[in-house]
Amino acid sequence: MQYEIQDNKTVLIHLFFSLVVFAVYGVQVCPLLESLSVLQLFVPVFVSLLFVFFAQYKLSPNYSLSECSEKIETGLYWRMIFGLFITASLALSLFNLLAYSAPLESALKVILGLITLGFFVATDLSLLYEKKQALQLKRLSRRLQPNENFMPLTQKFSLFAVANTFFFAVVIFLVINKDLHWLMSTDQRLSLKEAQQVILVEVGFVVVVMLAYTLKIIHSFSHNLSYFFQNENETLQRVASGDLSVRAPVSSHDEFGHIAHNTNLMIDDLARYTQEVKQTRDVAILGLSSLAEARDNETGAHILRTQYYVKALTELLKDRPKYKDYLDDQTIELLYKSAPLHDIGKVGIPDAILLKPGKLTDDEFEIMKTHASIGAEALATAEGQLGSNSFLRFAREISETHHEKWDGSGYPNGLKGEDIPLSGRLMALADVYDALISKRVYKPAFSHEKAKSILIDGKGTHFDPDIVDAFIECEQAFVDIATKYSDKH
Repeated sequence: MQYEIQDNKTVLIHLFFSLVVFAVYGVQVCPLLESLSVLQLFVPVFVSLLFVFFAQYKLSPNYSLSECSEKIETGLYWRMIFGLFITASLALSLFNLLAYSAPLESALKVILGLITLGFFVATDLSLLYEKKQALQLKRLSRRLQPNENFMPLTQKFSLFAVANTFFFAVVIFLVINKDLHWLMSTDQRLSLKEAQQVILVEVGFVVVVMLAYTLKIIHSFSHNLSYFFQNENETLQRVASGDLSVRAPVSSHDEFGHIAHNTNLMIDDLARYTQEVKQTRDVAILGLSSLAEARDNETGAHILRTQYYVKALTELLKDRPKYKDYLDDQTIELLYKSAPLHDIGKVGIPDAILLKPGKLTDDEFEIMKTHASIGAEALATAEGQLGSNSFLRFAREISETHHEKWDGSGYPNGLKGEDIPLSGRLMALADVYDALISKRVYKPAFSHEKAKSILIDGKGTHFDPDIVDAFIECEQAFVDIATKYSDKH
């Protein structure tokens, strides 16, 4: 697939405007051009600018998808356009010399006029080239590798200001010089006011044209600059919101290209460190949950099953208006990751109670119930040392509240209804369901249908009605999870 970066319609507009401006300029500064007919004046200039158009069309590269990430120098394009104008000016001067025996002064005026127009046209088209290149690279999700050797922006500004001032001063000088020569050589007797009007009109034309070009270039540059800052700001905002997959478009070989490139290096490092932190967190979860598992009659499969039950419920609830703002992808992932720590507090329960092969006495059960608070206190201590974060907060909530009941009869704090965090309400159903379908020393494994019936009976008393409804909608997912991660595997 090939694509053109340059906009030939814009090139044609620039060249047509150059044709008109040069024709008016030539009449104002060159007696030879003033003496020519309209056809004699326009045709050679038209042919010269037509050469510029077709030459730039052939020389402007079309980049394939595989090439668009290579170094594409905007400066090279500027030099190409400016060089074509110089070539056209030399050719036009040579034509005038051969066809009309133009004096050297006339040739120099023609060359200077076209070079001046070429300077402004090349600058504006190169800025457009840079913008279209940036848009194309962003659309294709490709980035340049910026050159280390580039012209600083301050130097570009300085050169543009010097060149602009030089061309402006020389053209004004030529206009005034021609008008003074005309005034001295004309046979017509003009009043001072009439002479002033003639000179002011011609000088005013030059000032307006050059000012218009200057303002157009400033506008184009400001547009490109705004585009860069917009991309950079959007990238940083997405990174700040936790999206480390985004990268800033690198579409120029100047300071802004290097800023975007360094931004991407920073995001790469941040993503790598974040992944390392997540891996460390997951290892810590695995270690802690394995520690609790090693001291409990329950198996590691229980931890896996309850994790996936919670995820199945959240994936269904996230599309409901009540929960869609809360259950984003990051929150669902954190709930899934922190679920294995729901019984971490059991490490603080004496073995005689935790491993008892029968039903607990009332006093023993009261001690067993403290595992919720023990786990929450341990995780709260971690928060105090490491600083609060979403993962520790969810883990602490689940540990402390997964035995709370919707009607307020649960433990350890007797929370009621939506005072119970959603994380605890989700784990409450997941934990009870898995306990019901699993064999224990004090009970046989119940069937899915019987467990489902018990959960429905607990709707509005033990369990959040919304979560029971969600369970019913995704019950097949629960069955599949229980089968895939059964204790026999």
